[in-house]
Amino acid sequence: LERQLQQAGHNYRVINGGISGETSSAALNRLDWMLQTAPDIVIVETGGNDALRGIDLALTEQNIEEIVTRFEENDVIVVFAGLQIIQNLGDDYTNQFAEMYPRIAANHPDAIFIPFFLEGVAADPDLNQADFIHPTAEGYTVIVDHIFPFVEEAIERHQSP
Repeated sequence: LERQLQQAGHNYRVINGGISGETSSAALNRLDWMLQTAPDIVIVETGGNDALRGIDLALTEQNIEEIVTRFEENDVIVVFAGLQIIQNLGDDYTNQFAEMYPRIAANHPDAIFIPFFLEGVAADPDLNQADFIHPTAEGYTVIVDHIFPFVEEAIERHQSP
């Protein structure tokens, strides 16, 4: 992402604050650390690992709401990314998960919403590692291409008074 930003003439440093396997609760617990880095723009993409563990989606939604709210309260431009899951936890859980991200986005109209972070990558065996959860390097290239317009929108907001 940082390389593509630089190629487009945007001088931004990208810090990957994600931790493999981290739940939304753990991300919330690290939020003060993330805020100490004084970001101008953040991409919030969490909740997938909650679903892998079957965590109560009310808790996941509450955590994500708080994460987005706290960034906004600190004048950070939020790019908020939704996810989708396979139906291994049943239709009810899958449907509730699918409804969660648009609902959070609706509560945060100033956030820039990416409906599906893994668009073009999910379910493509050539773009995912053997675990079929984590993208390959090529998969991440597709993700960056997909999210780049949303990030550029955030940059435009950041650079506008």
